[in-house]
Order: sequence, then structure tokens, then C-alpha cells
Amino acid sequence: MKIIPIVFCFDDNWEMPAGVCITSLLENANIDTFYDIFILYSSQSTFVQYDRLSALMNRYKNCKITYRSVGNQFEKAFQIRGITNSTYFRLLIPELIPEYDKIMYHDVDVIFRQDLAEIFESTDLTDFYVAGVTSPGGLNEGVKKDRLKLGLDSKDYILAGNIIFNNALLRQDGIVELFKKEVQTSQYQFQDMDIINIVCKGKTKRMAPVFCATIQIFNLAANQVKQDYYSLTELKEAEKMGIVHYNGPKPWVKYCPNFDIWWEYYRRSIFFDSKYYFDFFNDKIDEYDRLSLKKRIKILVRYFTNKGVKN
Repeated sequence: MKIIPIVFCFDDNWEMPAGVCITSLLENANIDTFYDIFILYSSQSTFVQYDRLSALMNRYKNCKITYRSVGNQFEKAFQIRGITNSTYFRLLIPELIPEYDKIMYHDVDVIFRQDLAEIFESTDLTDFYVAGVTSPGGLNEGVKKDRLKLGLDSKDYILAGNIIFNNALLRQDGIVELFKKEVQTSQYQFQDMDIINIVCKGKTKRMAPVFCATIQIFNLAANQVKQDYYSLTELKEAEKMGIVHYNGPKPWVKYCPNFDIWWEYYRRSIFFDSKYYFDFFNDKIDEYDRLSLKKRIKILVRYFTNKGVKN
């Protein structure tokens, strides 16, 4: 049996997407893979009291779910773009989960489409603090300049939505305290993602985009865009089997790229509600028709001209 430790962090508003996310993880698990799942939550969260997610352990026998409280840490931390302070909880993983020296972290606005054991076991983190996928944001000149101001090379800047931590080395070098200091003293546009890249500079390992296929990466794959961040082979693999990260619009709120993949797993999840499902799609049927002519034209123009990469 291959035991894969994995961490999620979220608040009450994200309980349902978390359930769908974890459903996709377990639906795609190999028969010899066991997921030891940890959920970090704050003292303000109430979803733990209802413990609906534990129903997953009754449906899938190859997992265990453990809750770990972060208390009120980061309660007053800098927030931007509507992202709550739970985004910082991942910075505490080496401290809160001492029983593992190597561990995965994933956002819950993702869908898994394959077993993770091979990726986890084959990622050698010797001398690295963290491994992740290079952010495509550096292909945008404005973002590239912003990261240079932080003292970072865009090609070394990794996405923080799906990462693997070298807990042992992070603990040994006291990195969690450096993370905390940055949260307390700085206000970064990309919050914990900037902090991870700044503090771990020089000790981040590049992973293939299959590990974190964002909307921008799917765009590069679909259009076979040649650049020096990812090979076309890597992009095709990400398009076919990559972990889908909805790092922009959320499929349970509005139409977005790959929304159909998310809804497929929603139908299989413990949170499936036939009325919610029907009402969502029934409302979308004539949503476009309700828009003014001006807004329809804007949508069409944006569709045919939006080739930029911003994250």
C-alpha cells in the first residue's frame, strides 16, 4: 500500500467545492494508493462541527480524513481579490503535520484526473524546500516586471495551488517562522504564493504542468503556443491528464474553461443536489439572451482577442 499524505485548507464557503475536489481525488485512486488527508481550518470555521466530509471515508475505504486547527493565526492577515486568510494556512503545514517529512498540498478549486502516487514518489526534494509548476504569468511582460521587483526570476516562480513540501528541510531550516514574518510584515499581491517564492528562492523545484494545469496552461496547450516555459509535449500531457486548477472563474458559479469536468465530479460527490444542478444549468440556458447587445459584443470581442496570460 502506498500512503500519500495530502493537505487541503479552506473555510466554510468552500466546503462543497472541497467535497467535489476530494471526490475526484478518490475516484481516480489506484487500488494500492491510500490518501492520508489533512484539512486545516480556523477557529472561525463551522464546517468541522457538521463533519459532512467524513462521509467520504464510508464511500471510499482508501482514505482517512483528519482535521487540524490553526486557531486564529492569520486572522488579520492581508487579503486581496476576495481571497480569504485561509490561503495562508498552507504555510503552517510543516509545523502542524510533523508526522510526515514530505507532503502534498492542493487548493480545493481543482479536479484530479489521475492517481498521484507516481508523481509524489518520483519527485526528489533533496536540497529543495518545495516543488511546483512554473507559473505561466512570466509570459506576460507586466507580471514578469512585477516579479523582478520582488527579486524573482519568472522562470523560477512556481504556482502555489498544487505543491509538494519538503517538511523535514523546512522544519530544519526554520522556514515556517520566515513565512509567518512575511505574512505579518508584508502585503503581497499574490499573498502566500509570493511569500513561498520569496522565502524559498533558490530552493524551488520545477514540476511539469500536468501537476497544476491552470486556465492559462490549457490556453497554451489548446493553441500550441511555443514558448520556453513548457514543451509542447508537456502541455499536451497537462491537457489530457493534468490536475485542473480553476484559478479564475469557478465552474460552480459561472461558465468557464473545463467547467464540464468539474460538474462531472459534482454529480458523483456527496454534495450532489439535483435541484441545485438543474437550476444552475436551466438559468444558464437563456443567460446570454438576457444580456444587452453591447455586452454580447464585448463577450465576443473578448473571446476572439483574449490571448494574454495573467497568472
